[in-house]
Amino acid sequence: MQKRLLGNSGLEVSALGLGTMNMTGPYGPPQDPREMITLLRSAVERGVTFFDTAEAYGPLENERLLGEAFEGMRDDVVIATKFGLDIDVETGEQVGGLNSRPEHIRTATEAMLKRLRTDHIDLLFQHRVDPDVPIEEVAGTVKELIAEGKVGHFGLSEAGVGTIRRAHAVQPVTALQSEYSLWYRGPEAEIIPTLEELGIGFVPFSPLGAGFLTGKIDLTTELDPTDFRSGVPRFAAEAREANLALVDLIREVATRKAATPAQIALGWLLAQKPWIVPIPGTTKPHRLEENLGGADITFSADELAEIDAAASKLRLAGDRLPKSMLDLTGQ
Repeated sequence: MQKRLLGNSGLEVSALGLGTMNMTGPYGPPQDPREMITLLRSAVERGVTFFDTAEAYGPLENERLLGEAFEGMRDDVVIATKFGLDIDVETGEQVGGLNSRPEHIRTATEAMLKRLRTDHIDLLFQHRVDPDVPIEEVAGTVKELIAEGKVGHFGLSEAGVGTIRRAHAVQPVTALQSEYSLWYRGPEAEIIPTLEELGIGFVPFSPLGAGFLTGKIDLTTELDPTDFRSGVPRFAAEAREANLALVDLIREVATRKAATPAQIALGWLLAQKPWIVPIPGTTKPHRLEENLGGADITFSADELAEIDAAASKLRLAGDRLPKSMLDLTGQ
């Protein structure tokens, strides 16, 4: 597996990371923990060094899963986790909305360290920007945690350009995590140029469009009521027909390059900037193997231009998140 640097921070990770959220939900019921531990360790064996989790996943159970999986191999992995939701650190109960007050960040971080069975968090993200707490206070608190050796690097998730600049002025931001894929290209207008200017890495989540870009979802697919995607506008039956045109385009490119649609989608992301590190998630060993093949896909400038030209003609339908969640992103 090739390695990449997240911006100018010096933090080196595998070119593809592994998003672990769905190991404990929300695209259906939680998976068997023993099977997930086996999958996590096999990812390390295949060269993956970058793993993304959060206290909100599970809640709490996802971090515990990684703590058990990586015990004894902590030096072989880079763990990113997130604070920022008002979660009881003992029970996992969400007692409020957002909470990035300095005292809560500290309490949450200490609990994360215990669940992850480690003495440091490599990359600590603010999960969502808290409008009630100045970002300077958030960045300052993480700066203190870095000075104490409990955190290695600071990250933001779903933050706008102004917030990124203000945070970066207090504590250099190593990475931004937001959605980016052939299905959602919003970051290209302002976010990516700002990250390039400031030397900040980009960690796209949902690089496969929550599974849509793999081609495994069509007009006949029925999502389980427990599946988060069942409430997402772009997955609604009336939106799928328009959106499947993009899947058809990716499938055509995949056929020409003797690859799978998932590999094309990941390869395209990796080709955009050398400091982009996608974190596709999976709970299946054969999908892990398939996704890792995306790191081997290369495109010529002409091929990338052809994909962009074809994609620009498509009219995609539906928001990427329910309105209540979009409101939290500030974008």
